Amino acid sequence: MPDEEVTRLLQALNSGQQDARDLLVRRVYGELRRLAGALMRSERANHTLQPTALVHEAYLRLLVGEANWQNRAHFFGAAAQAMRRVLVEHARKKNAEKRGRKAEHDTLDEHKAWVPGDQLDILVLDEALTALSGVDPRLTRVVELRYFAGLDVEETAELLNVSPATVKRDWNYAKAWLYDHMSRTPGRPEPAEKR
Repeated sequence: MPDEEVTRLLQALNSGQQDARDLLVRRVYGELRRLAGALMRSERANHTLQPTALVHEAYLRLLVGEANWQNRAHFFGAAAQAMRRVLVEHARKKNAEKRGRKAEHDTLDEHKAWVPGDQLDILVLDEALTALSGVDPRLTRVVELRYFAGLDVEETAELLNVSPATVKRDWNYAKAWLYDHMSRTPGRPEPAEKR
């Protein structure tokens, strides 16, 4: 879908044209669903949250706020944050229901290199991203945009108003920082090379 079409619809929505909302949903739903599907493939097989529910919940959260999205990348950045919040809240709720039982870890396929023990616990990742934002908020935004929103280097650079080379450096640094932080988190499995 052309970026210009989404940007035009976002501008129409921002100016109060309510019919733009329905058109926007039709234009971005497939891409949001694809991103949610990719995120959910990183979760455990018996996860109770489905990609469609993740998209719907994230989209509802996007519409509640006073958003003024400037372009496609800005919109998908906001969608990434909304999906992260939905996944974290879902994991917290499930952990609260399982008190006393060891929480299951979610497998991460695409980004195993920065996840200790090839496991991902969305709550541990959220805690690590929160800690990373204290070091450099832009690094956290790069992870949200690349991992949660599925934006490429150029789209991320455009949204953050930095060069693609800066995004690549930030992405590599953030992955290494998260790997180190998550490998030192109590209760996490030791990385294979340290065993």
